[in-house]
Amino acid sequence: MTNSLEVTQTPGADDLAHLGAQLSAFNDGDVGPAGRVALCVLVRDEAGVIVAGISGYTAWGWLYIQWLWVDEALRGQKIAGRMLDAAETEAVQRGCHGSYIDTFNHLALKVYQRQGYHPFGALENFPLGRTRTFLSKKLTDSAAG
Repeated sequence: MTNSLEVTQTPGADDLAHLGAQLSAFNDGDVGPAGRVALCVLVRDEAGVIVAGISGYTAWGWLYIQWLWVDEALRGQKIAGRMLDAAETEAVQRGCHGSYIDTFNHLALKVYQRQGYHPFGALENFPLGRTRTFLSKKLTDSAAG
């Protein structure tokens, strides 16, 4: 039996679901269930339109902030900090002891550092001409949450 190697820019949803399920099963056996739960913080205007938000998840005792966005008209009003506070509070209630995030924007980097995040790694030229910085923050004193 021979295996075929396929490279695609349009993977099927079933293929991605299969990969995710297989990796999750492996990780569950290796380190235990992730307990992954989505976490979202939204800011809406008077008309109900989203003007800022965070999307991420909690897993293995950590909060991962995947996306953080604030409408340009609202930047500089500490909305990002308020959203991070809300996400971190929820994460602690879920038993998380740490949080992590990454950025290649120098202004966002300053916001995260003001919120108590500390760099732990960087990739130069990701994207070209920028540095992608990875940051973490201790949320509780206990590694057990």
